[in-house]
Amino acid sequence: MSLANTSLTCFLASYALAAALEATRLLRPMPINRWAAWLAAAAGFVAQTIYLLSRSRAIDLPPLLASTHDWLLVVAWLTVPVYLLIALLHKDVPVGLFILPAALLFVIASRFVSREPNAHLDSLRWWGMAHAAFLVLGIAGVVIAGGFSVMYLIQYSRLRHRTGETEGFRLFSLERTARLNWWCIVISVPLLTLGMATGALLTWLSQKTSQPVSLLNWSFLVSGVAWLALVVLFGWLLTSRRPTGRIVAWRTLLAGGFVLATVVTLGIVSGGMHGRGRSAKAAGPANVGQAATIGLPSTPSTGRPS
Repeated sequence: MSLANTSLTCFLASYALAAALEATRLLRPMPINRWAAWLAAAAGFVAQTIYLLSRSRAIDLPPLLASTHDWLLVVAWLTVPVYLLIALLHKDVPVGLFILPAALLFVIASRFVSREPNAHLDSLRWWGMAHAAFLVLGIAGVVIAGGFSVMYLIQYSRLRHRTGETEGFRLFSLERTARLNWWCIVISVPLLTLGMATGALLTWLSQKTSQPVSLLNWSFLVSGVAWLALVVLFGWLLTSRRPTGRIVAWRTLLAGGFVLATVVTLGIVSGGMHGRGRSAKAAGPANVGQAATIGLPSTPSTGRPS
């Protein structure tokens, strides 16, 4: 079997299996459950890397710019090594239950969005790379912050109701979880802000091209509102003298959930974060067969701007 035949289903199934194995630790914690979950996640990570590289080669664009489909997969891809690293450092904490669901969500959402390259990036490739990189790192940070928020609230409820800690469901202390959550937000919001700023710059630069982009686009406006929600949270975290961990967790969960819902919904409803782009004509005749294998359109066609 050729590695180029790796499909989205391969790593989606691996991540789902890893999450299920993490869940079995709640019922019967054993080293074999833990190691099996890690191996399944690692196998999915390798398969996803191959998939992204294959698509990147087929259309001669890096995964960040290849399409909204690839961009969402990069977000999911970034969360997996974070899960594996934390899981290896803290073997008794089933951290996969808090991070892997988000990775699954992004992989599933990528199935329903555009796989066509963005037409506006032909002459603005490097600015596009910066824009996509800042956004994808910021979104990944928000995803992980959301996971820590859920963990904090469960631990808080457990302590408040004096529920004993079970062997298979040990969590980080409230102090550690709050600190990790705080850092995720403090790092993510500036990255998202840089992503928004480079996006505005890209829009301005596009006015000199044959396909100018207007900021008066409903998808851009909704994204801006989601970003503002996180900026408000960021400002409150930095200016509030004694923010309680529980309130931080709730606000992070609400703001992060809004951002994630915005990203996923916009991608599915509009076909892509910036609407549908052109087809994979860049793939060229020599790559048409490979493009078809990994899900790209085999017949070049003219896309339309968002």
